[in-house]
Amino acid sequence: MNKSDEEKHDIIDEDLYEDIPEEELLEILDEEKRKAIKAQADKEAKPKRPFPKWAFWLIAVAMMINVIALLPNTVSVPAVNFLITSAKLSQDDQVSAYKQSVVVIEAGDSRGTGFSISADGKILTNHHVIEDERRILAAYPEDGLFDAEVIASYPDIDLAVLQVKAEGLPYLDLANDSDFTAREHIHFIGNPLRFQGIANEGEIIGYTELDSWDQQVMMLEAPVYRGNSGSPVINSEGAVIGVVFATLDHEGHGKVGLAVPIDYFHEKQSNHET
Repeated sequence: MNKSDEEKHDIIDEDLYEDIPEEELLEILDEEKRKAIKAQADKEAKPKRPFPKWAFWLIAVAMMINVIALLPNTVSVPAVNFLITSAKLSQDDQVSAYKQSVVVIEAGDSRGTGFSISADGKILTNHHVIEDERRILAAYPEDGLFDAEVIASYPDIDLAVLQVKAEGLPYLDLANDSDFTAREHIHFIGNPLRFQGIANEGEIIGYTELDSWDQQVMMLEAPVYRGNSGSPVINSEGAVIGVVFATLDHEGHGKVGLAVPIDYFHEKQSNHET
């Protein structure tokens, strides 16, 4: 599998996805659940004859199907699951704080994720998200929309640094290296399937080799979707140890996420400065 193939799996296509906030989705699910319970209670209140349980469950399933039908056909049930997971994780103050530094990157027809790495507007993302685009926009959750300029690009490790003109922005700390233990728990935040600021979690499986890369990359057991390109991989200490850039159908582990170890970025920055 070459690098161009991997990137194609991760770059969002031109299909449109409906934006449904996490809170709204949960409200819809709760409302349908209340309707099903109320329907059962109303039927049971009538003295004529008992309401069969199979009919109640049929109504509940039908209502759930109607809820899922509200979503575009391109958003699957697993995608609904990651919205619910994100809503739960976002109740954690630390995860909620991480989300303020994660931005939406719009570059032509490409849409992905980036994250702030300094208070003065430096953003780290994937090279393939912004490649060959003249106008790039970066949207912060609370600080608004900015024009972004590419100030450094490293195609061989699929990373790029953007700059927006602003001060006092929220940002994530970069770990000094990507050291980890097998099955270490991580969080990652991105903009998959046209949703924004989705927090999720997973585990680091280890390193894997790609045919077209000289260095190994991190392999994640995590629900990575198109649009997660550029998502920060955050360890338990709150530091970024990698950047999601693609997915891979692995022979032994199934579909996995791939991330660029943060060491590679530090090496590029160090070489650039010297």
